Amino acid sequence: MTVFDELKARGLLAQLTDEEEIKELINNGKATFYIGFDPTADSLHVGHFMALCLMKRMQMAGNKPIALIGGGTAYIGDPSGRTDLRQMMTPETIQHNCDCFKKQMSRFIEFGEGKAQMVNNADWLLDLNYIEFIRDIGSQFSVNNMLRAECYKQRLERGLNFLEFNYMLMQSYDFLKLYQDYGCNMEFGGDDQWSNMLGGTELIRKKLGKDAYAMTITLLLNSEGKKMGKTAKGAVWLDPEKTSPYEFYQYWRNVADADVDKCLRMLTFLPLEQIEEMGKWEDSRINEAKEILAYELTSLVHGDEEAKKAQDGAKAIFAGGGDMSNVPAVELKEEDFKDGQVDIMQVLVSAGLCPTRSEARRAVQQGGVSVAGEKVTDIKTSYDKAFFADGVMVQKGKKSFKKVTA
Repeated sequence: MTVFDELKARGLLAQLTDEEEIKELINNGKATFYIGFDPTADSLHVGHFMALCLMKRMQMAGNKPIALIGGGTAYIGDPSGRTDLRQMMTPETIQHNCDCFKKQMSRFIEFGEGKAQMVNNADWLLDLNYIEFIRDIGSQFSVNNMLRAECYKQRLERGLNFLEFNYMLMQSYDFLKLYQDYGCNMEFGGDDQWSNMLGGTELIRKKLGKDAYAMTITLLLNSEGKKMGKTAKGAVWLDPEKTSPYEFYQYWRNVADADVDKCLRMLTFLPLEQIEEMGKWEDSRINEAKEILAYELTSLVHGDEEAKKAQDGAKAIFAGGGDMSNVPAVELKEEDFKDGQVDIMQVLVSAGLCPTRSEARRAVQQGGVSVAGEKVTDIKTSYDKAFFADGVMVQKGKKSFKKVTA
C-alpha cells in the first residue's frame, strides 16, 4: 500500500486538487507541505491531534513538514467556524504560545536541517507595506467570490468586520511566501479552511504562472477534530499541567463505541490490518479496543512511562487492580479548611472535579458524589484534615475520580 493509499484508507483525505500530482509527490517523498497553527493558547489540544499525526506520517515517508505558526495572523484572527471576533493578544503572549507549540510538536515531528521546519508568519506579515500589499495581493481576489466562501457567509448575519475580511488574503499570502522561500508545494488543513486554501493555490498560479506546483488537501475530520478538543469541563490539552496524562488517557478510554475504529485509524500508528481485526470485536472487547486506543495516544503525547501509569491508575479504580499510587491525586490547601473543617463542595472544587461550588452543590444534590465509597447527598457534609491523611478517593459521576490528601 502506498503512502497516499494509506492516508485514504485511514480516512484522512477529503477534498484535494490535482490528485495525481499530489499522489506522485507524497508517494515519492517529494512533498514539502505546511499546516498552519494559530497560537491562541499556550498549549495544543486534541483538536490539533490529527494534524500532528498526519505530519508525523508524512515525515516518516520522507516528506518535509513545515509547521507554520500564525504569529502574524493571530493579530487578526480566523473567522472560520466562529460567531464572534477573537480576543486580541499581546505580542508577548503570542510569542510565548509559539514557544510552547514548538516544544509540544517536537514529540511528533523531528525538527532540524533537512527535516521539519517551524516558521512564523509574523516574519513577513508584520513588516508589510499596506498599500503595496493591497495593490499586489488584494488585486488578485474577487470580493464576490470571497463572500461566497463558507468562512465568511456564516459571519455575515452577525457582522463581519474588515479586519477579519483580510484573513483569507493573509493565509493565501502565507502559501505564496512559503512556496517562494521554502519550496513548499502543498498545504494541508481542515475542511473549514478549504476556501482559504484554494485562495493560496490560485494566488500562486496567478502570480507565478499556471505551471507553478501548488496543491491543497483537506483533512476529512479536522473540523470534527476540533470538537474532539472540547468536553463539558473545557479543552483536553496536550500540556500535562493542563490535562494530566491520566485525564488524557481517560478521555480516549471513554470515547463513544462508534468512534473507536475511526480514532484508531486516524490517530494511531497501529497497522491497518490490526485495526480491521479489532473492528470485528464486539460487546466487552470494545472496551479492550478503547484501552488500546487510550494507551497508544497517551504514549504518543506523554511517553510510555506516563501511559503505563495512567493505565494502572484506571485499572486501580475501575477494575480493582493496578497501582493505586498512579491514581491522580490532589492535596487540599490550608485555606480550604475553615475552623478545621472542609465541606464537600470545597473538596470537589479543590480536587478539580467541579469548576464552581454551585456545580458541586448540584452534583451532591443529584446523588452523583461519593467519598471513600460512600454516597454523599447532604451539601453540609464536612471533614477534618485527619480524614484525608492517607488519601481518600472522591468520585463525581461514573468516570471522574481524584485521590484527595491533606
